[in-house]
Amino acid sequence: MKKWDADFIREQLGLPGCRALLRLDKEVRHKKKLPSFETRYFVSSLDPSVVSASEFQDYIQRHWEVENCRHLQKDRYFEEDKHSLRHGGDRWTVLTNIALSLTRLLYRGERTLREVAEHCLINPATAAERVHLYLLISI
Repeated sequence: MKKWDADFIREQLGLPGCRALLRLDKEVRHKKKLPSFETRYFVSSLDPSVVSASEFQDYIQRHWEVENCRHLQKDRYFEEDKHSLRHGGDRWTVLTNIALSLTRLLYRGERTLREVAEHCLINPATAAERVHLYLLISI
């Protein structure tokens, strides 16, 4: 990495916290297919004179681990990426986090979180009992 790369990103592209520009070349292999190569670029506010290349790699891997687990599930089950809310977007995020956490609490051997959610829709009283909520039903 050259110092002017981060300077250019910071000044010309308007990212004031940029201290490092990273390039990650990745080889992707799938069974019975030729490998493909991907290049990804990252912008970081971490000081490259303090953080090593392997530490940057660890940060990137941890970021994608979170993205691939929690955010993928939120998008798959709640279509979070399709929602564009002008107001209350943070509330939508909180609600989907609660829903995903409750769904995980309710998991009892179903194959997917979607199956858990469907069982909750079919019988909400049983779902409430699983998380120790007691419903008062008035007729």
